[in-house]
Amino acid sequence: MENIRFVVKLADTPIEARVLHESTRQFLREYLTEEAAAFFVAVTEENIAYERQKADPKYHFTDAYLETLALYRQISAGLLDYDTLLFHGSAIAVDGQAYLFTAKSGTGKSTHTALWRKRFGARAVMVNDDKPLLRMTEQGVTVYGTPWDGKHRLSSNIAVPLKAVCILERDTKNHIGAVSPRDAWPMLMQQSSRPSDPAKLSQAMRLLDVLAAKTGIYRMGCNMEPEAAETAYRGMQ
Repeated sequence: MENIRFVVKLADTPIEARVLHESTRQFLREYLTEEAAAFFVAVTEENIAYERQKADPKYHFTDAYLETLALYRQISAGLLDYDTLLFHGSAIAVDGQAYLFTAKSGTGKSTHTALWRKRFGARAVMVNDDKPLLRMTEQGVTVYGTPWDGKHRLSSNIAVPLKAVCILERDTKNHIGAVSPRDAWPMLMQQSSRPSDPAKLSQAMRLLDVLAAKTGIYRMGCNMEPEAAETAYRGMQ
């Protein structure tokens, strides 16, 4: 199978991708660019087989879909050299500032950001509902949309300053409070990209330190009722 080549721009970094399926280029169509690439990645049949091995055996995934996962795995590892971290969460922007909600699977990240969209209307824009990219700079942290945006396919090809990260937990009443980087560290580590290469893992941990230092970190007990959005927003101001 002949390699298909293109350059995709993610988190302000052009990356040359070499893939096996045309559908992967279509998946990334809103992020394609003619700029010169900063680095390149290539997906092989072996990479796809690795993703199949890691996937839930209850479901059948096509090679084309698994290729998108293999590609993002390589891209996210390469972006660590550009102070950019893949993070698992639902990111929404209100009035030009982004809020990133993270939690254990099934807690209701997407449900909560849906409450924000209902509460704030046109003021709210989804950045990414599953796997946004976070770029660290001296000025702070910027969250970027990507096409890896979860089952609801909610994302925008935009970059927004990240104001806060909120760890969501289910509760009967809504309450929110700031937490220290030390207390938040286990969840932040669990929800970020963790490469198997020790040097890359060290880079990821360094970026998590920057994330914790540059943004507010909160923990929220949430009952997923409409007023939860207002409680979260006010609590992070």
